[in-house]
Amino acid sequence: MVFDYIDGHRERVVEGKKLGVEPICAVLKESGVQIAPRTYWAARKRAPSKRVLRDAELLTEIERVFRENYSVYGARKVYAQLNREGIRVARCTVERLMRQKGLQGLRRGRRPRTTIAAASPSSADLVGRRFTADRPNQLWVADITYIRTFSGWVYAAFVIDVFSRMVVGWQVSTSLHTNLALDALEMGIWARKRAGQDVTGLVHHSDRGVQYRAIHYTERLADAEVVASVGSRGDSYDNAMAEAFSSLLKGELIHNPIVLGRGWQSIRDVELAVAEYVDWYNHRRLHGELGQRTPAAIEAAHRTSSYDQPFQPARAG
Repeated sequence: MVFDYIDGHRERVVEGKKLGVEPICAVLKESGVQIAPRTYWAARKRAPSKRVLRDAELLTEIERVFRENYSVYGARKVYAQLNREGIRVARCTVERLMRQKGLQGLRRGRRPRTTIAAASPSSADLVGRRFTADRPNQLWVADITYIRTFSGWVYAAFVIDVFSRMVVGWQVSTSLHTNLALDALEMGIWARKRAGQDVTGLVHHSDRGVQYRAIHYTERLADAEVVASVGSRGDSYDNAMAEAFSSLLKGELIHNPIVLGRGWQSIRDVELAVAEYVDWYNHRRLHGELGQRTPAAIEAAHRTSSYDQPFQPARAG
């Protein structure tokens, strides 16, 4: 640090003259920092150590991973991504270099509630805060969040598969009408059926918002043979996984200062940004809850393991 300080000040011009190394060393000595000019010059002529060179290489890769992922990764995810790419490095080294460079992952706060409860009778809570699934299309959760733009409020609806945390459906609108949530649901059903997957019998869990209790929405669930489930009134924990994703979206995308450079002018800006984010979230973002894997990797591994199961012949009579 002392050498860096001298490097940063020795070229400064004071009263028409450069400060130089000797005057700076003299001032430092008066402040209790003992360093001789010859020590400085000897250090500067010395070739960089292997550690210094390695740190410089690693820092370049760390900054690349950090910037490529919305600048939201902390040391744990940067470390995991580097090792996924075959760059072997200790986690403590990543932590040290990120701290040295001032790189810090996202820290999320709480968000206000926006659910408008429906007055009509609701389905039972079939989840009971147990957000686990043994396979895809066993349990989906849904939520709606809001985004302020210069043109007014924009709302985004999402449907997430609990097994892999894959965002299977989403939609953005300037209105909170039922079609917002319904379009996200339709996308999820269409995407799964297009991939040859069966959604019959899956549980769809949401809060008690009017969009999810509307006749058109419940009829569509029934048509697809999907079982409806809702959380209890006024309890955000009963839809915690979906609300956690909404919070993540707000922190990593909407309020991210790196992304905010473009500004949220209108719904068009939000649509494009959300489309990019969902693609990154599903296929490239590492999830600590998934063992630092992506939702797409989890589902691919499940398909592979399912195909590899040995054939079990039916027993006679």
